[in-house]
Amino acid sequence: MGVEQIVKDFAGRTPLRPIREYFSKRRRLRRLTQQFKEWSSEDQQRLNFYQQFISPGDLVFDVGANVGNRAKIFSKLGAVVVAVEPQVACADFLETAFADTANFHLVRKALGASVGQAEMLISPLDTISTLSSEWVRSVKESGRFADCRWDKKQTVSVDTLDNLIAEYGRPAFIKIDVEGFEEQVVAGLSTPVGAISMEFAPEFLRSTMECVRKLDRIGPVRFQISLGESMEFSLPDWVDAEEIEQALLAVAPTDFGDLYARFDTAEH
Repeated sequence: MGVEQIVKDFAGRTPLRPIREYFSKRRRLRRLTQQFKEWSSEDQQRLNFYQQFISPGDLVFDVGANVGNRAKIFSKLGAVVVAVEPQVACADFLETAFADTANFHLVRKALGASVGQAEMLISPLDTISTLSSEWVRSVKESGRFADCRWDKKQTVSVDTLDNLIAEYGRPAFIKIDVEGFEEQVVAGLSTPVGAISMEFAPEFLRSTMECVRKLDRIGPVRFQISLGESMEFSLPDWVDAEEIEQALLAVAPTDFGDLYARFDTAEH
């Protein structure tokens, strides 16, 4: 056994191990943060798209912020960003990546229909961790994520959009990306906001339709859709609830995208 291996084994058997792991994690976070801060053509495309919703000084909620690829854009646009992310590793990264960013607030929770706790299904691919076991069944059965695993669980605190608004104010824009839990997040909203986006998948459209109906009950609202990561609207105009349901039903089974809602009476 070489000297290097002996040292490693010794460190692994002593209190030095937690210290070593701590500094290793810090170095990794710093490296990832540097990569994150680089500006790409995809970042610019997203900025060009989101600036129709967000102006400097606006309040934005990033629900399901993950590692901040949208929060990065919202911050660049001059928004006050409230990033909501319950996954420990993702929230730790956000805390490091935005440590020097003014007007950035991290909420280490999930959002839902009511305050409480819930069990999150954690995937090694953190972008598909979810609070919805029904969504997991749907995307595995469809083949979209047939080979993926959700083999860990995390108990997370759950709050509501209404409570977030009471604490931070009424947002100009809310981005929701919570892998099938959108219906529950929207159920926690009772008042119009500027605009909302939420991810949809064809195999889980029933939930998306419920979100449309719920938003339509809150106040006068118009809808659009964007497929994939195109950062372009698919419809020639904003449409009402009935028309957007027809448009969603026409989406190809292999496609996914984002539903956009814009309230006509919200202050913005």
